[in-house]
Amino acid sequence: MRYSSIPTAQSVILHCKAKGVKDIVISPGSRNAPLTIGFTEDPYFKCYSVVDERCAAFFALGIAQNTGKIVAVVCTSGSAMLNYYPAVAEAFYSDIPLLVISADRPSYRIDIGDGQTIRQENVFKNHIGYQANLKQDVSHATTTIQKFGEQLLSAKKTVEEQQKDINTFNSAELQNAIDYAVNEYAPVHINVPLEEPLYNTEEYSCVYPTVKEEEETIPESCSKLDDFASIWNTSTRKMILVGVNKPNVVEQQFLDEVAEDESVIVFTETTSNIHHSTFFNSIDSILAPIEKSENKEELFTALKPDILLTFGGLIVSKKIKHFLRTYKPKHHWHIDGKKAYNTFYSLSHHFKVDTNTFFNAFLDKTKFVDSTYYAKWSKVKLNYEEKREAYLKTIPFSDMLAFSQILPSIPDGYQVHLSNSSTVRYAQLFPLKNTLKVYCNRGTSGIDGSTSTAVGASIYNKKPTLLVTGDLSFLYDSNALWNNYVKPNFRIIVINNSGGGIFRILPGQEETENYKTYFETAHNLEIENLCNMYNVDYKLANDENTLNQHLEDFYKESDKAILLEVKTPRIINNKILLSYFDFIS
Repeated sequence: MRYSSIPTAQSVILHCKAKGVKDIVISPGSRNAPLTIGFTEDPYFKCYSVVDERCAAFFALGIAQNTGKIVAVVCTSGSAMLNYYPAVAEAFYSDIPLLVISADRPSYRIDIGDGQTIRQENVFKNHIGYQANLKQDVSHATTTIQKFGEQLLSAKKTVEEQQKDINTFNSAELQNAIDYAVNEYAPVHINVPLEEPLYNTEEYSCVYPTVKEEEETIPESCSKLDDFASIWNTSTRKMILVGVNKPNVVEQQFLDEVAEDESVIVFTETTSNIHHSTFFNSIDSILAPIEKSENKEELFTALKPDILLTFGGLIVSKKIKHFLRTYKPKHHWHIDGKKAYNTFYSLSHHFKVDTNTFFNAFLDKTKFVDSTYYAKWSKVKLNYEEKREAYLKTIPFSDMLAFSQILPSIPDGYQVHLSNSSTVRYAQLFPLKNTLKVYCNRGTSGIDGSTSTAVGASIYNKKPTLLVTGDLSFLYDSNALWNNYVKPNFRIIVINNSGGGIFRILPGQEETENYKTYFETAHNLEIENLCNMYNVDYKLANDENTLNQHLEDFYKESDKAILLEVKTPRIINNKILLSYFDFIS
């Protein structure tokens, strides 16, 4: 096995290995050569080569999202690392452990006109858990340092003594950064200044970093719940709202117990990954008809909870946010071991424990309360479910009809990734099988990186992965398929309405050339050409019959990935969706 001859590069690799960082996503470059050599020469690591840094970071995020383990990305100096930023921000807001390792030029090469050189230290400072700016070695390329970076050398210490101090400092920073990512589920950044020569190697390591054993953490307990239970037990209107959750993280016994209380209604989203027959899984189908009602004030007041209990990540539905910000609950309690956002401007308490710990301690102190709260809104739910089925029989082929066919067709056990914008919102309108594992990058809710994330998430997943995406999101991240890791059981469904169809739903929509060009960004691009380039099997559906026909064979085993493009009419989709809310009102 070969090691880079640069001590800091060796230290980075050895710390990653000691801390169990196994998956390393590398983008090509010269400045990061010492790191690339170290990772790829050690059989402990599983390395991936992804050229596009933005795709690489989302690819790594997908692996971390799926496994729950820290994943590293490694890039060269200059603007390369800036392409990581969208994924870093997503990891920051979605609590995903991402280890960003950027090679850098020496400090005396910065801002003097050298190429591929920017101010890299602390570049992610607003969206990062920990920043480790390592010190440059002085025992490597000492002659160059004496010539150009004399300020790095100490007059009071020998080079060997100073290098020992540098090793100690860098070792501590590496440990701090990796520990933070693992313990806090957050992205961290390690910036590594490296001087030429970059490609020299040696058979044995010249550094032996001391890696501290992690202290055993004591799980948080949930105490002093009596006052909260008293409030709960005297309330007749309690709403539980569930945001993004990983699959199978909440014990079903707690959900079943909550579901029996007539004074509780539970609103879930497609990304919640929790299921019960009494839960409300299409929030907007409840709220939109109220918005259109002549007595909406009375209905919203009847829906307004005394207690709002939330857990999980960010909420998709804009309607529930608007409702709860307008009709604020008396109490808003949030359960999360790390943070609590004041999304509805009424947060009154943060239970800083995981959901299961909370319910295990809390539910024993609660009692069922006589109430008509659930019964009233359950009737509304049944009504819209019946009307939804009736409405689907009346509409032509469109985004909504396509989703009504696609979602029930997904086989049991699939990992499903949804892109943002229209896709996740349409998915909110329909129930999904409780065996599906659903993901969506809701940390920043951007359309960038959905495909790359899904490809990364498929790597360790034993069951197949399906990405459902819109045309703009897919085209935006088309480089996601530019790697050797797209598995034969990977499936993509692209709903192509020839532009950003969501802008036809949002306020301000109008039929003008400017609107079409600068908001909707209408296009006639051929997705089939991308499939040919990336060796992905291509299918096309442009009506209800061809979609049903393709779905029959779409999920069968194949020797390469398959993309199904579903072309829908650009002009009518918004009218059909908005008319749906009128129909169920």
